[in-house]
Amino acid sequence: MDNKTDGYNSNEQVTETKKVEKKTPQNRSEAYDWLQCIVTALVCSILTFVFIGRIIGVVGISMEPSFYDNDKVIMSKLFYSPKPGDVVVLTKDTFSEKPIVKRVIAVEGQTVDINFETGQVWVDGVLLDEPYISEATKLRYDMKFPVTVDEGCIFVMGDNRNRSIDSRDTRIGMVDKRYVLGKVYTIILPLSRMRWVAHG
Repeated sequence: MDNKTDGYNSNEQVTETKKVEKKTPQNRSEAYDWLQCIVTALVCSILTFVFIGRIIGVVGISMEPSFYDNDKVIMSKLFYSPKPGDVVVLTKDTFSEKPIVKRVIAVEGQTVDINFETGQVWVDGVLLDEPYISEATKLRYDMKFPVTVDEGCIFVMGDNRNRSIDSRDTRIGMVDKRYVLGKVYTIILPLSRMRWVAHG
């Protein structure tokens, strides 16, 4: 009886060993598939941020109430050309070494006029409907109005009109489109403010 029992146990052990041997290549294959997925996702993420989008931090209060200080946004320049109403990230060395966020008010060839008494902004004789601003445009800088936007340039302003330095100030003035880093598409941080950005 003991021999039969021992024989049964030996056969059982051999069977279990074979099962383990059969599972091992499958486990390796699954691990390889997972690793491949992770590497692919990582490469895609890197390519996305390098060629399609970048994360930029908003600095200051000039775009309130649309954007707040330290908001993190995703912007992209892929196949992009600035249009009135777009929120863009740009650089202007005469004002700041860091990228700044502003809203496009007009593009090349359009004429901007501002009535600082009423706070109204006009483009090509049409009064702008601006639900995104915090208050009427009363702050005046050294730019003379009306003004026609130069070729290849844009005219920008912050949504917080009386707390923003923008194209009304000749330190920024007309912004060459080549200095536009991209259009802002979404706020990603803080999570409580995560949303797609409304343009125009």
